[in-house]
Amino acid sequence: MRRREFITILGGAAAWPLAARAQQAGKLPTIGILGSASVAWSKLVAALVQRLRELGYVENRTVTIEYRWTEGRNERYGEIAAELVRLKVDVIVALGTPAIVAAKQATSVIPIVFPLASDPVGDGLVASLARPRGNITGLSNEQRDLGGKRLEILREIVPNLTRLAVLANPRNPTAMLNVGEVQAAAPRLGLEIIMVELGNADDIAPAIEQLKGRAQALYVVGDPFVLDNQIQINTLALVARQPTMHNARGYVETGGLLSYGPSFFDLFRRAGDYVDKILKGAKPADIPVELPIKLELVINLKTARALGLAVPDRLLALADEVIE
Repeated sequence: MRRREFITILGGAAAWPLAARAQQAGKLPTIGILGSASVAWSKLVAALVQRLRELGYVENRTVTIEYRWTEGRNERYGEIAAELVRLKVDVIVALGTPAIVAAKQATSVIPIVFPLASDPVGDGLVASLARPRGNITGLSNEQRDLGGKRLEILREIVPNLTRLAVLANPRNPTAMLNVGEVQAAAPRLGLEIIMVELGNADDIAPAIEQLKGRAQALYVVGDPFVLDNQIQINTLALVARQPTMHNARGYVETGGLLSYGPSFFDLFRRAGDYVDKILKGAKPADIPVELPIKLELVINLKTARALGLAVPDRLLALADEVIE
């Protein structure tokens, strides 16, 4: 055998310790998925699973996937993360900052991949984007200065907009950074900002009810809490005649008016590549955190009609998707 061929074979063998050794031992490699609510995350997780299938990981045939959900009970994150550690999964995919933090606290050994993290460095999840260190890596949906752009798009549909409500979870530092962006952009657009802070699900209905006659539109700052309650928020906003702007497509699919921001589907698909690399032996510390490469504008025409709003042809032409 030629020396180069031998080195190639040896290198390949070293690259698949988790997946291949597990299968040799009669155990399929196992992926643990940790998130807040199965319904809220289902379509995004499906994009991840589809990408894994394309890479050769077929659920229950070549890989086992253990799904664990808190179903809105944040106090269960630690308990469920510890359960995945006891199961000795080969990698944990953590959905949202609370899940990532819980997984990090539960293990410093099992690799952790996050498909979404707004500020992974600022939140102390990784040391830096280029060199994550530790056992955590993934993809950031961080995009600075999108707040002003969203306001500009919203004004094209609500041309006389002067009073804008901003709904956010004050317990999420990253969400409040987004609020700061909006507040900074508002004066140049002649907008008065009305803050709506949500502490728990019981706050949603009265908070949106109070916007009637006070605000002309609602800017919804996305985070795991808002994601879990998106249907209620969108339904109540429609009843209150509040056009809504969001940061991601999923909110518009459940009745929101507009979204502009990174493609979460693309980020979840790319997270599948991270899982693949780790199952083939790569260390999270050596895989840089990547940023979004695809931004998308999504418009819900059905919601626009219900609100009596005309969507300009220019926006329809620019939209990546129009929901009718």
